[in-house]
Formats: sequence, C-alpha cells, structure tokens
Amino acid sequence: MKVIINSVEQNIDNAAVISDICTESDVVIIDGYNVDHSMKISDGMDILVVKRGAMPTEAMLKKMMQSRNGNLVNSAVENACVAICGLGGLGSNIASMLARLGVGKLILIDFDTVEPTNLNRQDYYISDIGRSKTQATCDRLSKINPYITLISHKITLTADNIVDIIDDADVVVEAFDNPECKAMLVDSIIGGTNKYVVASSGMAGYNSSNDIVTKKVFNRLYVVGDGTSEADIGSGLMSPRVCINAGHQSNMVLRILLGKSEE
Repeated sequence: MKVIINSVEQNIDNAAVISDICTESDVVIIDGYNVDHSMKISDGMDILVVKRGAMPTEAMLKKMMQSRNGNLVNSAVENACVAICGLGGLGSNIASMLARLGVGKLILIDFDTVEPTNLNRQDYYISDIGRSKTQATCDRLSKINPYITLISHKITLTADNIVDIIDDADVVVEAFDNPECKAMLVDSIIGGTNKYVVASSGMAGYNSSNDIVTKKVFNRLYVVGDGTSEADIGSGLMSPRVCINAGHQSNMVLRILLGKSEE
C-alpha cells in the first residue's frame, strides 16, 4: 500500500504498523495527534515522523498546525500580521498564544525591561530579569515557533509614531497599563486608520472569571475585561485573571482574522 511519510510517498507492506517505519526515539503524528507505535497503518495515511526533542522543519510544523487548527483557521492566520502594544501581563501572554496559533507576523512593542515584580503574571523567567521585554519575548517566541516573523520596537508609542509603527498590522492589540496610553492608542488607530483594535479594561483581583467579557464598543473596537476592577492594594494584577483576559483578547484577534464579530 501507499502512504505519505514526511511528505514523501512510499510503498510499504499491507500489514505494517507504525514501529515498522520509525524508531523508539521518534514521535509519530497523524492528523495532528501523537499515535502509538503499535498502531496499524492504513492505505493513504499521511504520517509525520519527528525525532524526539528535535526541531521539525518549517513544512512539518505548518502541517501539524494545519491539522490541529483546520484549513479555515490556518489560512486566516498564516499570512496575518498583529501588532501587540505593551508586553506586560497581557501582551507577553497574548504574544505566546498568537505564536502558538501560527500568526505569520507579530509586531512587538514595549519600552520597558523585565523586573522581579513582573513574574507573578507576565510570561517571563527569572533569567529574563533586567532584559528588554522585546528581546525576551522574541527569544521565547522563537522557541515556540521559530518560523514566524517577529518585528520588535523598544520604544515608547506616541500619537506621532504609532500609526507608522503598526502600519503592516491587520489587528492592533492594546495591552497597556496606563489609561492615557490606552486612550491615545484607541484614538490614533480608530481615528487615523482602518485597522481593528482589541483593547482591555478591568482585570485586577480575584473576582469571578465570568465577569471578564468581550464587547464590541463600536466599529473596529473591541474591549475585553470586567470594565471596573483596577489594580490596588490587596487587589493587584494576578496571573489567573490577567491570563483569562489575555485569552479573550487573543480569541477576539482570531475571530477578527476569520471575519467574525461580537454584538
């Protein structure tokens, strides 16, 4: 019978099982899922064999993502560009989610460096302390998906430079702490471009996860959060709710790229 192994068509015995075409050190993937080495091979199977611990080729990684994401999602994200403005608790986690999703190009913007107090909610490591958030994020994303394009700007965004810096983006993610910076971004992008913005408002503390929602404020602007909770003594920004908010924002980015919206 004929099967495809790592994109090459091969003839194998009709009674063959997975262990006949690989070694114990290989991970075997069919339709996006790891399979047991005792599994019987069927005619026409498309099989990926990856050395355990080794980096798959770009073609193999794309094929694995496609099998898990589906053709609709894959085609929507692989040529998309998303700008993430702020790489703190929201932005650092959103960047990881979008890299895992397979978004083809990310524009990463932050002026700051990693501090010890960031580690309770931001997607950094102790070894990142003192490093620029842009460089630390690029290094982490390169380990998640080395084949996406990363453009980083260690810079403070202003009304004078923001439109040029995010020019290639299809969607802009607002992930700032400062209310004035949030307002500047929304005014500049919604008022000065035709791009979508996914912003945030209210995620502090440990109130119900279900209070965090995604709302369409008006055309091309979505806001995620509970709309009320601000960071304060005894009710700071904590990983669970921050990551829930980041997940909402990432999912809204995906929905926009798919041509979907919220009421």
